[in-house]
Amino acid sequence: MITAATEPDAMRRAWRNVIVLLLAQAVLGAQMSMIFIVGGLAGQMLSPNPCIATLPLSVLILGSALSARPLSGFMRRHGRRAGFLLSCGSAALGAAVSAYALAAGSFWLFTAGALLTGVYMAAQGFYRFAATDCAPPQFQSRAISWVLAGGLAAAFTGPLLVRLTADVTAIPFLATYAAIIGLNLLGPVLFAFLDIPRPPARAAGHSEGRPLAELLRVPQIAVAIICGMVSYALMNLVMTSAPLAVVGCGFGTGDAANIVSGHVLAMFAPSFFTGHLIARFGAARIVMVGLAILAGAGAVALSGVDLAHFYIAMILLGLGWNFGYIGATAMLTRAYRPEERERVQGLNDAIVFGGVFLASLSSGGLMNCLGGSAQAGWSAVNLAMLPFLVLAGGALLWLMLRPKDLAR
Repeated sequence: MITAATEPDAMRRAWRNVIVLLLAQAVLGAQMSMIFIVGGLAGQMLSPNPCIATLPLSVLILGSALSARPLSGFMRRHGRRAGFLLSCGSAALGAAVSAYALAAGSFWLFTAGALLTGVYMAAQGFYRFAATDCAPPQFQSRAISWVLAGGLAAAFTGPLLVRLTADVTAIPFLATYAAIIGLNLLGPVLFAFLDIPRPPARAAGHSEGRPLAELLRVPQIAVAIICGMVSYALMNLVMTSAPLAVVGCGFGTGDAANIVSGHVLAMFAPSFFTGHLIARFGAARIVMVGLAILAGAGAVALSGVDLAHFYIAMILLGLGWNFGYIGATAMLTRAYRPEERERVQGLNDAIVFGGVFLASLSSGGLMNCLGGSAQAGWSAVNLAMLPFLVLAGGALLWLMLRPKDLAR
């Protein structure tokens, strides 16, 4: 329990952890934008069928969904640092397998490498939760925002590394995956400074809180998971297809990298103030604004395929994700008991990334196999957002009309 006497020490520890996790998001997180820029293009180059060109990206997200709960349990037993180091090793191995697959021309081996990288993606999702572990309650929403703000640097370094490495070898993107291996080797240096104590061993008979089925019936938990899943899944649905759409509409790989850079910048730059907005207006209202912005991104994308349309749509997509995802995370962290923390976090990320996996899997099929042209496929991708925005918006509105649940 944090008292007035211990609060300065708690804040110093919280800020130290926020800085470490922010740097991890900035440095290690660059690999995610790199993979999402080149993964679909490399998949299209290796794939025996264009309809499954984005399958490696989908399998990456599947790896994240499958590893989220086991990784959460591992960190419960061995601590955050051990879990984050494990994920760096898995990501480095995945990048090495992917690089070998590019050299060998093997689509399925490339897909296997992406599955290993999914463990890192799951761990990166836990950075935001780790920031709250030692933080006073009034600092938690801002801690989440600051950690995600580290993605601002990744918005520049990831696409920059792609531009520097994509064509420097005879085999496209081989050097890109070599650079990803190098990024993960920096993980042990960063996490050596993390100061989150390993959770104490629980005594026999210690309560772990409510059963999962009961937790999912808590309105705030259920709606937070739905909104987090929809925000992340729709962002991924569109982002996965964006490089294919940009190149398919006659622009270059450099243009695709710049557009993704603008998108990732919009994902993370608002994090400097999203926590303050949540504290002032409430998480539910910020999530609702995020869903509205995601709808605006789809509308812009449907209105044309000039570079300006791509830039504006992808920037709005990133901003909508930021408000929707951070807001949903803040809602969730206020809805469970301390003894339920790891179980709810693991369940949340398993469901969220399960939805993201289905969205990513659908993205390639919608983009490459529906409508017969890049423009028609891009339209299909953006139209697919509508029913899920209605679902999340309806669930959130229902919760907001139940003040006793919203206040829990």
